[in-house]
Amino acid sequence: MQAMVGDQVLIHGKHVGMVDRKGEIMEVRGANGEPPYLVHFEDGHDGLIYPGPDTVIERQQPHR
Repeated sequence: MQAMVGDQVLIHGKHVGMVDRKGEIMEVRGANGEPPYLVHFEDGHDGLIYPGPDTVIERQQPHR
């Protein structure tokens, strides 16, 4: 998985009743866009993540 600063992260809940977590990648700490990623989540928390199979990364659209 590869990402860039500004990409959006969606982590799907693993169990029934768990909410999805959304955030923005603030730092890419691996080489060539590889994890780990420092993510600022919508709830105000920051976390260092290694994305699993329940994670979707949406690329930031370039500004025109």
